Amino acid sequence: MKAPRLLWLPVLALIFNAFTWGVSWWPFRQLQAQGLHPLWATALIYLLAVLFIGCWRPASWGQLWREPTLWVLVLASGSTNAAFNWAVTIGDVVRVVLLFYLMPLWAVLLARLLLRERLTPWAGVRVALALAGAAVVLWPQGGGWPVPHNLAESLGVFGGFAFALNNVMLRHQAHQPEMARALAMFLGGTVVAGALALALCAQGLVPVPPAPSPAWLAGALGLSALFLFSNLALQYGAARLSANVTAVVLVTEVLFAGVSAVLLGAGQLSTQLLVGGALIVCAALLSALDD
Repeated sequence: MKAPRLLWLPVLALIFNAFTWGVSWWPFRQLQAQGLHPLWATALIYLLAVLFIGCWRPASWGQLWREPTLWVLVLASGSTNAAFNWAVTIGDVVRVVLLFYLMPLWAVLLARLLLRERLTPWAGVRVALALAGAAVVLWPQGGGWPVPHNLAESLGVFGGFAFALNNVMLRHQAHQPEMARALAMFLGGTVVAGALALALCAQGLVPVPPAPSPAWLAGALGLSALFLFSNLALQYGAARLSANVTAVVLVTEVLFAGVSAVLLGAGQLSTQLLVGGALIVCAALLSALDD
């Protein structure tokens, strides 16, 4: 009788991870209000986590350096975080999160390309549902093509693609030590977001970071600790639950993001958005059931 109860711990760990990402838009907006662009914030937050992991598990550096394919995870994770954090800071949170969850579409294609997984009828259904949901969400009121119409929506779609690549690479590199993979993911957030921030800053498109102040430094430190615990919770839960249960629990991020955004005025609900969102979530749930 004890075993089923113990499963609540990994489930709660995954819910904590989903909650962290679902409401992360709010602290990023608070940091931006203090003059810290989300790209600079992402680079700093993940740098603190990199330093912590590097000091706690110094052997992870050697493991990362000796395994070139882990650097694909660095780029995938870094692109995911840079795109998602920037998008939810400047756009409608509900729309961005839904577009981000087009992952089932990208996952099918990437798994076929990188893992040589065969395309099944269920995979085709997931792709069709994801495409239909995206079309409904993106369809403009005045007519036109259902494509991203602003930077936030484009970042949401790209972030979802990068996250699908991130997940495929995690499966591909499942034999690597846990801390080496965690280091690769956090290092990616620092390198990709930092490099992009520097490039855009040189062109005058991203402001220079403000002078250090206790307010935003404390916020960045707290958010870094939250993301670190969230990543460890994800790895703890995913290692103890089946892939389908893990995927279903993580979809609750959409719920956390949607409710928090609507309550705090960072997103709007409409019939069109609800219908498109339902199709996208169904595609994500089907991907879980097909694992």
